[in-house]
Amino acid sequence: MDTKVQAHVAYELGYHIVWIPKYRRKIFVSGVKEYLEKIIKTSVIDRYPDIHIHEINIQKDHLHALIEIPPKYSISSVVGYIKGISSKKLRMHFPFLQHVRSLWASGYYVSSVGRNEENIRKYIQYQNSHDFGQAKLV
Repeated sequence: MDTKVQAHVAYELGYHIVWIPKYRRKIFVSGVKEYLEKIIKTSVIDRYPDIHIHEINIQKDHLHALIEIPPKYSISSVVGYIKGISSKKLRMHFPFLQHVRSLWASGYYVSSVGRNEENIRKYIQYQNSHDFGQAKLV
């Protein structure tokens, strides 16, 4: 990430964010996974044009993202917006999700990304094989 400049502020704020479906349901199968990624990328750009999603990895039962959020937005409002809009659009698009009362579990994990950005990028990119114990991050 490069240093960004806006009115009266220069920042370099990246966040590793993880959230899960309610009851850790394994709902992100092929098709749902790709549609969710598309929803997240397009809806964030529409609402928050100065937020950048650098990496995203969707597992069957959780999601990892590396997102750069300017200091004028709160992390909770951005994550809340993503969870809300994605829940609505996924339930409209996939009939098997229409009966689900609440798609996402409340809460999320967030960690600020400092100088170890490259390690976090690798972790997110190779999450599939890492979960199965097949990848070794150096």
